Formats: sequence, C-alpha cells, structure tokens
Amino acid sequence: MSYENSKSIILTILVLISVFLTWNLWTYHPNYEKLENSNVVPGVTLSQKQEVQTIIKPDMVIYHTNGGYFGTNNAKDLDTMIKEMSKWSFFEVENYTEEAGNIKELINGDGKAEIVFPDDVPIEIYRNVLKLEGKKVPSFNFDRIVIDAKDSDSDNGEVYFVSTEAQQVYISHISPANLAEFKKDFYKEAASQPRYFAYEPSASRTIYLPDGETKMNTFKYFPKILDSEELKEALFSDPNYVQKSTVPPYEEYTNNSSKLSINLDTNIVTYINPTTEEKYVENSYDLVNRSIGFVNEHGGWTDPYRFVSKDEFNRSVTFRLYTSDGYPVFNGRGLSEITEVWGRNEITSYTRPNIALELPLTTEMQMVTQPSGHEVLSYLQNKKNFKSELLEQLVLGYKMERETEENRLILLEPAWFYRYNGSWGHITMEELGGPEHGLE
Repeated sequence: MSYENSKSIILTILVLISVFLTWNLWTYHPNYEKLENSNVVPGVTLSQKQEVQTIIKPDMVIYHTNGGYFGTNNAKDLDTMIKEMSKWSFFEVENYTEEAGNIKELINGDGKAEIVFPDDVPIEIYRNVLKLEGKKVPSFNFDRIVIDAKDSDSDNGEVYFVSTEAQQVYISHISPANLAEFKKDFYKEAASQPRYFAYEPSASRTIYLPDGETKMNTFKYFPKILDSEELKEALFSDPNYVQKSTVPPYEEYTNNSSKLSINLDTNIVTYINPTTEEKYVENSYDLVNRSIGFVNEHGGWTDPYRFVSKDEFNRSVTFRLYTSDGYPVFNGRGLSEITEVWGRNEITSYTRPNIALELPLTTEMQMVTQPSGHEVLSYLQNKKNFKSELLEQLVLGYKMERETEENRLILLEPAWFYRYNGSWGHITMEELGGPEHGLE
C-alpha cells in the first residue's frame, strides 16, 4: 500500500471518529437520580384565594325615595349591584369637597342611592372592582358610594365617593346608559325593600336602622378543626427548622424569631413575628392590600370573611366573619375575626380561629324575631351616662357561642350589636324586655 493511500485511510478514520463524538455530544442526556428528600417545601393552602370584591363588600344599600328610606343588607342583592357597577366606566374623578358643601345634604334627598361600607376603603384597592378611567386618579378613602338617580339635565350620571369620617367627597361620572340601567334594575324597585329610618348620633354620622321587626334564623354548625401541622407549614417560611412543644391546652411551634400558638380550648391561633420597626406608619392602601395578600398566600379565608376596619397608626386590619345572607358575626374571644398587625415589610402579629363552620345542621334552625331599631335605640338612650356622640355603629348580627363545652357545636344566635367609644357590645332580648332568645 502506498504512502498516499495510507494517509487517506487514516484521515477518513479520524473524520468518522470526529462525527461520532460530535453526535454523542449533541444527543447526550445526563441520567440524574430523582431527589426524594428535597428541602424545598411545597406551598400549603388552607382554602381558596379570594378576589378583592369578595373580601371588601358593602354592608347595605339605602335608597332615598318617596320621602323615606328603603334598603337591604341582603348579600346576594348587594353582590348583584356591585357586579353591575363593575361594568361601568367612572370618569372625571376629582375632589369635590369644597363644592359639596354640607355632606349630609349631598347624601340625602329623593333620588339618591347610598351604598354603605363598614369602614373607609382605599380607592386604589377598589380599582380592582370598579373601572376608574384616567391616568392620574387621585388617592382617597371612602365609606359611601352615593349614586344620584334622579332625573336631571346633565349629560352624564353623577356618582360620589364619600368619607364621612374625613368629611371628604370625590365626584365621578358615568354614562346615561349606565345610570338608566341602575334606575331600572335597582332604584325603581326601592319601595319594595324594608323601610329604614335615619338616626344621627353626631353632626357627621348617620346610622340607618330597620323601621320594623326583623325575622332571622338561629344556626348550629359542626365545626371543622384546622390541621395544626398545615398551619405551621403555611405560616413559617422554612418549616423544617420549626420545633413543636405541647403544654395543654396549647400547641406551640417556634423557630429563632417567630412563634405559633394554638389554644385547643378556645380555638384561637396566634402567630407572633416581632420586628424592630414599631414606629412605622403604613398608608391605607398598602396596609389593606398586603393584609389581604397575606391571607391569600396560605388560603386563610376558611369562611366568608370581610374587611371591617383598619388602623393606620397601629398598622392593623380586621376581617370579620359574615353569614351567607349578609349579617356580621361577633364573638367576645375573637373566634369570628382575623386580625393582622404589620411592621414595615413583615407581619408582626396574626390572630385568627382554627375552626371553619363547614357543616350546618339545618334541622336545628329556628326562626327569631328581633325588635325594631326604634326599640333598641330607645333602650340605649335610656342607659345611664349614655352619650349619643360616642355611638359609632348599631347593627343586627349574630353572636357566636359554643352550645356546650362538651359537644363543641357552634351556635349562631341573632342579636343587636353596637360599637360605643371604640368597643363592641351586644343587647340581649332579656334587656329589651322580651323572651330570652326571642324564639317563636
């Protein structure tokens, strides 16, 4: 074989080897073994996340018509109204406080529909519900949305966002078609709703109360107890470094900086995460937004909770349990509330129940007749040292109690509740001169 032939064969072999190695490199897949004991903990959710319109809801709508007040707190009716309003476009939003003059006069009068919220709502967070047009919508809070449904010569309908606490008014406009739709679907049927009357405990505050008696049901529930381990997994960023201890009636979980305490007798959960930024004051939007987001992160809306109050100075937000038909639920031990306190970037304190009202006992329901707002108001006004200007709210709701400590059933009983000088109290039927529970 000549030298030239040998060289050609060697070159051919080298080329083939190069092609083979290149092909192996392109098609190579490492055979990694699956890591069974990963330290990454999947997210734990106790229930489903909720949208803003599910958490921030009005308590009632009051229609000013025929020289009187008619309204409802029915949850389905209010949901239907807000859903329709979410399709509107609100434009030309601007401060109207100086032009408004007397705010009570602006709100009152035939043709007005007043949608009442339990506390001031930051408009920034409610932009997830209503379509506010414009690049620079001003920042403000409101606890009333007032729709002017009377006929006028204006090309557009007028909607006011009112803060009765700050005595501020912002005006916006909607299309004539939207206003006509609201009048047809809601305002024209106002007189068929229950009648209310207005009580003014102070110059800036109006409370609407039912003119007649109200029929309500009592409820019994067999509660679901939330799993303590799931609460731990949901609230600690790295559950692997959390230690558990049990000192009846408490279950406690701790790491280097935080503590989760679950009282199995009272069913109250307390999560403490101390921070050093105690002087920090949150703005309304950030405070409410991050509070909703925190509960959403672990699906903590285990029952129909609603936003009811905020305190920017103390950086706290409270959500309260409501019944499916729209009544607030109260419990002296905090069993019907979720409360959060915040530092600058982290939650400082989180308190909530570890139960959910999962199974209603429908056979145990009983009808109850609650007295009119006139009777309840008369009772309060006749109390010794009562000062009307300190009365902040007066509402029908439910008192949450255990039926007995042995069977652990949860009982919801209708009652009147009032917030006086910052604290909630309730009025029993016995105090009002009726049968103890008002049962029929």
